[in-house]
Amino acid sequence: MDPKPFRIAIADTEIADLRRRLGRARFPGEAAGGGWQLGTDLAYLQKLIGHWHESYDWRRHEARLNRLPHYKATIDGQEIHFIHQPGSGPAPRPLLLTHGWPSSFLEFIDVIEPLAHPERNGGAAGDAFDVVVASLPGFGFSAAPPKPIDPRRIAGLWHKLMTEVLGYRHYLAQAGDWGSLVTSWLGLDYPGDLIGMHLTMLPLKPWRGKGAPPLSAEETAFVDGMRQWWVEQIGYQSIQSTKPQTLAFGLSDSPVGLAGWLVEKFRTLADTQGNLERRFSKDQLCTMLSLYWFTNCINSANWMYWAGREAKSANLGPGQRVRVPTAYADYRVDQTPRTPRAWGERMYDIVRWQVMAQGGHFAAQEEPEAFVADLRAFSRQL
Repeated sequence: MDPKPFRIAIADTEIADLRRRLGRARFPGEAAGGGWQLGTDLAYLQKLIGHWHESYDWRRHEARLNRLPHYKATIDGQEIHFIHQPGSGPAPRPLLLTHGWPSSFLEFIDVIEPLAHPERNGGAAGDAFDVVVASLPGFGFSAAPPKPIDPRRIAGLWHKLMTEVLGYRHYLAQAGDWGSLVTSWLGLDYPGDLIGMHLTMLPLKPWRGKGAPPLSAEETAFVDGMRQWWVEQIGYQSIQSTKPQTLAFGLSDSPVGLAGWLVEKFRTLADTQGNLERRFSKDQLCTMLSLYWFTNCINSANWMYWAGREAKSANLGPGQRVRVPTAYADYRVDQTPRTPRAWGERMYDIVRWQVMAQGGHFAAQEEPEAFVADLRAFSRQL
């Protein structure tokens, strides 16, 4: 399981093939006045595809990414890609960062340096972390598993990455989306080794059967609000958790199809206020799309939904609760209703609860300074 240095090097032929496909794009029609209401806006996607085809320079972004220390390690037969940036000073705290969907390790690019070297970024050296950013199996440069694997099994891989591959005895973990479910299982299965968890989503579902305390009025309103949100937004999850392979044929063969499927989620789940480029430049979006395209990972990334549903990964049993000290930063994740603290405390040992002024699903990418400051504050609190 020794880590091997890794360098990103997409072949010229792959870049040329992508450019040819983009140049031959065939777009669908659009209902009059449709805009974003029926899905991805045609006019916006045409502009984005034009930029990806004519202006975007993958090699420039590849060179920037290669300035970071990338590695690969094979753990229990699963090849994992990760970034490992040692921190400043004599005692930086090990910190594992995990992304979700439709994200990747790219979400954390702008926070690695200030987390590892705070003294270079307006902070104190005593706040330094040894930063580890791991790519979920089947995402980006982490190999696709032979079949879908659920968040609890991934938590076992992550624990071995931190303790056996990198040699840390104790560590902190931060995550959102699927990463928050993986991290929750780290807390459930390895509470003695996890110093603390910092989450931007509380994905577990508390036991609500016999013996569970009744919901308060605030919790009931939250549950009802979540149900309504899912009625409006659950379409993509229904497909990916039941028939991901069917969807994959189109998304793996057409970069325009891939862009149409993912870009709408970035607009919906981030704090864009309806303007996608309020949060993400065209280059940032094209880098994310290029990573998914060049690694042909959209199918295996979507498997998380199938595996999570099959394993019922979010459901806690009677008396089951995460005992690791947990911080929650509420960035209006996914534009859902604000989560009541009482709801979070049913599943987690909450020691810090912050309602953030701005930001959404991709917190580290949308609000890097606020993200870093809150994580440092939580670490100091521990």
